[in-house]
Amino acid sequence: MTSSAVPRAIPNVLSIAGSDPSGGAGVQADLKTFSALGSYGMAAITALTAQNTRGVSAVYVPPVDFVVAQIDAIFNDVRVDAVKLGMLASGAIVEAVADRLRAHGARNIVLDPVLVATSGDALGAPDVVEAMITHLLPLARIVTPNIPEAMRLSGGSAPQDSAGLERLARAIHALGANAVLVKGGHMEGELAPDVLFERAAAHLFEAPRVATRNTHGTGCTLSSAIAANLAHGMELAAAVQRAKSYLTAALIASDKLDVGSGEGHGPVHHFHGLWG
Repeated sequence: MTSSAVPRAIPNVLSIAGSDPSGGAGVQADLKTFSALGSYGMAAITALTAQNTRGVSAVYVPPVDFVVAQIDAIFNDVRVDAVKLGMLASGAIVEAVADRLRAHGARNIVLDPVLVATSGDALGAPDVVEAMITHLLPLARIVTPNIPEAMRLSGGSAPQDSAGLERLARAIHALGANAVLVKGGHMEGELAPDVLFERAAAHLFEAPRVATRNTHGTGCTLSSAIAANLAHGMELAAAVQRAKSYLTAALIASDKLDVGSGEGHGPVHHFHGLWG
């Protein structure tokens, strides 16, 4: 008997972010994550970086008009089911990206406020934070800061536990965000906690902390996984839970890769579930 059901189309997910030539973070990590989770990945590049597992040595920011042209080219031709926002190097780029996303009616926007690299290098001009709060927080389905980024966005103090993570999440929510996931990877302890604040309720997600230096691009990977899951039609809390499980497995499998000199932070294994 032949089924008349129409197969669901593979979702298309767009990354608007910076490039990492070493492949562990930025649009390279985003595209790997989208693919690993069954989505078609696309990218509009907002910055070119010279970086590796040891740090960032140079950043080139293209003209705002060129960033806009990339975004328009995609939306004018391709159905976009979710958008992941990463490194936006200037306030002007933040404002332009927000304008184009509004104009195209973009949905399932995941904002990863990339302000500091894993190596500790600062990313983005001083006006980026204010521009994000004004123009992007209200547009995003969810914003996913780590602790230093959450402190910069909210002006809050460093958390010591999950209650502190929730305080930061609530503070960012009060700035106009629809939902906030504050990641606790910078905290100590056997468990890695993240707190999602959505619709006046907080949800705690925990996973065993993986002992590894291969943490380059973890924030990019988690936010991209959330975007891919939302593109597949998952509810937000379920999308976060699945993304956290994916990232934990990628961290556990990261020692199968041999990328970098060992002096810095290596990448996670995005294709751990596909490469045997």
